[in-house]
Amino acid sequence: MKHLKKSLAFLLVMMMLALTACSGSSDTTGESSSTGGEDSGEEGVVTLRMSWWGSQSRHDQTKEIIDLFEKENPNIKIEPSFTGFDGYFDKMAAEAAGNNLPDIMQQNFGEYLNQYADKGLLEDLTPFVENGTINMDGVSETVLESGTQDGQLLGIPTGTNALVAFYNQDMFDEAGVSAPADDWTWDDFAKISEDIAAATGKYGARLMEPKNLFEYYLRTQGYKMFNEDGTGLGYDDDQLLVNYFNMNKELVEKKALPAYDVIQQIKGVEDELIARGDAAIDFRWSNQATAVTATIPDANIQMQVLPGPGNDQGMYLKPAMLWSIPKSSKHKEEAAKFIDFFINNIEVYNISGSDRGVPLKQEIRDELAANLSETDKKVFDYISKVTEKSSPIDSNFPASASEVLDRLATFDEQVIYGQLSPEEGAKQFRQEAEQILGN
Repeated sequence: MKHLKKSLAFLLVMMMLALTACSGSSDTTGESSSTGGEDSGEEGVVTLRMSWWGSQSRHDQTKEIIDLFEKENPNIKIEPSFTGFDGYFDKMAAEAAGNNLPDIMQQNFGEYLNQYADKGLLEDLTPFVENGTINMDGVSETVLESGTQDGQLLGIPTGTNALVAFYNQDMFDEAGVSAPADDWTWDDFAKISEDIAAATGKYGARLMEPKNLFEYYLRTQGYKMFNEDGTGLGYDDDQLLVNYFNMNKELVEKKALPAYDVIQQIKGVEDELIARGDAAIDFRWSNQATAVTATIPDANIQMQVLPGPGNDQGMYLKPAMLWSIPKSSKHKEEAAKFIDFFINNIEVYNISGSDRGVPLKQEIRDELAANLSETDKKVFDYISKVTEKSSPIDSNFPASASEVLDRLATFDEQVIYGQLSPEEGAKQFRQEAEQILGN
């Protein structure tokens, strides 16, 4: 199964990170693919390696941003490396084990940032902020805290992001179903999904992926995914997970949502069911709006907060992603210059729009406002809405959180296919999660 493979991959990741932590971060020499960036053949020119994940549109945008940076900084060249999200952190773990992390690394908030922080692999960026190499003037302390672990600034956010219910208004109109309101509920979501599927012969919504959605579901009811010190789950009543499993399972059985066999055929965000016009609703991150609309640009794709009740405490703002610099980099100053360029240059956001989140600085948001695409206008307006209708993000993700979340996805799949009952799935998930967290 796909999720079993991911769990095995996680074990490999942790082994590689552990080996790297033991081996230290001594410099190596050799080919251009060795630790950190290299001095190029041109005198005085430094080459940096840079890695990120994302859709094809993000790849194209980032390469254009790199070209712009290199024109303004002719003494710095950047070698790009990019993949989809699946497999990205496996690749980074392999590079970490070889003491070969890229000089500039796209990083993810929560469990992945904490894994690298736990192993001491990331450079504290505080000195670069304090000496002005990375200008964070006007960025709120709350935003900076999202990249901070144990008092060290290990990641600079690329922008602000939030979970969103994308929905295709055209499919709603075809089915004669009203658009979701701000106060819609999970019962509304279920009925809408069933009604649209019955009327159109397509899916009412995409199958929810539990790694983000179950955490949100817990937050709406006043709970967290993990307890405060990361040694256990943050909720005691397994009926919460049973209810979540039941909702998904029943909607799949009614063919309002697809099962995992359909989801596992999707090749990227541009290939998602909503992007192809095959599902009316999809819960994902707001910065993916451009990729969602790329395949069917004429579709009337709108945005709404996720269902409740309690969506005001369930919703939260998070960094879309972060830029980190590994301790092993030989050219940290040059890498920091790129991060500063990305955060402070309006041309970066003219190129990328909201793909890596809404800009951190109000002055850039204001300057962009007049020339935003229709999609980016919706994203900016949506982030403003969530800012007023949300609660603080949970940051207490332990280093082993990704393994726990992989196990949750595995149990979700087994429940969907009837290999376990929702009650069995919830009970076994707790047993395995707390064993992982306890270790």
